[in-house]
Amino acid sequence: MYEQDLRGLIENVRRGSLSRRAFTRTMIALGLTAPMATQMLTYSGIALAAEQPVYKPTKRGGGGTLKVLWWEAPTLLNPHFAVGTKDQDASRLFYEPLAGWNAAGDLVPVLAAEIPTLDNGGLSEDGRSVTWKLKQGVSWHDGKPFSADDCIFNWRYAADPATAATTIGSYQDIKVVKLDDQKIRVEFAHPTPFWADAFVGTQGMIIPKHIFEAYAGGKSRNAPANLAPVGTGPYIFSSFTPGDLVLGKLNPNYHIANRPHFDAIEMKGGGDAVSAARAVLQTGEYDFGWNMQVEDEILRRLEAGGKGHVVIIPAGGVEHIQLNNTDPWTTVDDERSSINSRHPFLTDPAVRNALNLLVDRLAVHKFIYGRTGFDTANFINAPDKFVSNDTRYEFNIEKANKLLEEGGWKPGADGIREKDGVKLQAVYQTSINAPRQKTQEIVKQACQKAGISIEIKSVVASVYFSSDVSNPDTYRHFSTDLQMYTTTMQQPDPGVFMRQFLSSEIASKANKYQGRNVVRWQNPEYDRLFSRSELELDPVKRAAMFMTLNDMLTKEVVVIPVVTRPGVSAVANRLHAPLSGWDTNTYAIQDWYRDA
Repeated sequence: MYEQDLRGLIENVRRGSLSRRAFTRTMIALGLTAPMATQMLTYSGIALAAEQPVYKPTKRGGGGTLKVLWWEAPTLLNPHFAVGTKDQDASRLFYEPLAGWNAAGDLVPVLAAEIPTLDNGGLSEDGRSVTWKLKQGVSWHDGKPFSADDCIFNWRYAADPATAATTIGSYQDIKVVKLDDQKIRVEFAHPTPFWADAFVGTQGMIIPKHIFEAYAGGKSRNAPANLAPVGTGPYIFSSFTPGDLVLGKLNPNYHIANRPHFDAIEMKGGGDAVSAARAVLQTGEYDFGWNMQVEDEILRRLEAGGKGHVVIIPAGGVEHIQLNNTDPWTTVDDERSSINSRHPFLTDPAVRNALNLLVDRLAVHKFIYGRTGFDTANFINAPDKFVSNDTRYEFNIEKANKLLEEGGWKPGADGIREKDGVKLQAVYQTSINAPRQKTQEIVKQACQKAGISIEIKSVVASVYFSSDVSNPDTYRHFSTDLQMYTTTMQQPDPGVFMRQFLSSEIASKANKYQGRNVVRWQNPEYDRLFSRSELELDPVKRAAMFMTLNDMLTKEVVVIPVVTRPGVSAVANRLHAPLSGWDTNTYAIQDWYRDA
């Protein structure tokens, strides 16, 4: 299809002679995805009719308490410090962005009055700026008005390296200008193909200037509001016990009519995924269970209890094994896994490639995840437009042994391969839940047959995904040789997702381990190509760049993708809970309601 034909179809949608649904089906047939199709319409100024979830309640409140389970418990409630999904989801109860992503990949306004387009003047034709109009009449939970000054503050707060924000990548290379109290302009140094990053979705939750201004920069971690948020969201903060319980109550002045439905919310943390699934699907004690990383056989059995059902939504998450490029057992300047150290054997291509051959992805899919996780060789697994077709995986113990032998790694008297006095002994860590421990065992048994000794380490999820700067057992410290978890792609574009391998994003003691590159891999070619992708306006060329970046990661075995995971939740039968694989699980928490 030529550009002229494509523009003709878009114009037909504008005139109403072609439905958005029909346009999307046509694009899918051409190899694009629904999120990409809707982004094309958004850019053309006609994606304003995004379908909204059905909402039946006719008044605010009256729904009682919404009880939800996050078995990886949140540890803080400042979205700029969120080190995992659980912190982002909990923060979204109270804080909101200018816009979010729905399940179809549409941008929907939250604190913005509208989504910027070319037609409404929000997007510049040269791709160098986006203008946001703020929604009128929005106030913080303490009654102070929300304004452009809050947006300006968030930009400066996140972009300041001294703040050590996890969101720094979305803000450090932009300039935000206040046009008036209800309008801002985000300016880019170069033409920017994916402008919906800052102030949008998981990276975009806005904190109040008047609360946090005194704690900017190096004092950021001392702010009391890091644990006691004051936001604009549907629920007002009541109390928080890190690693355990978040409580909120209805916001009587919420800026959307008749919302929220529930009088209070209780987010219970801790425990394990199976217990959470049982509490929703079988006993009905809770309304919602997050991230059902549970063997599919068990989920099907629990669904038979009749209290709830499993909801599976498309998403770009990938359960993967990371290989540490630095030495976790040597301390350099009071820091383990220092960038100034080198791993004694995981930097050897022979070892990396052998490990890649020793992960039985198909067995993990078939016997553990079933419909909740699918074997993959790719790190980017969605949207389809960005998925590489140039990768393959193989499970082959014999070939792994041959690689190690040719690489000079010879079996010792104990059967463990060694070279130059270094033994192939690795500690392999992940969080505690049954699918992950079973995956560890599958990998360990295969490695033993190749002369690699694996010590399994399992860490309580609330610790493993904690933001505790002093705790060496967090995944960001990566104080072992190998580790495994799921990283999520929370917008229908790989830009933010692939930042986690940039040299500038390396997690270290200096940045309070807030850098997203926890494998501490450095590759100037990757850095250069990523920088080019941020400037490339041609969507075909840009997609090819991300495929190349994906292939660099997988072919150099920076990580070992295991299964791609859709969003899997347990939902009570009477609960209506709009979910999106491109945003936080709680992105539409204001729209949740329970049938009478």
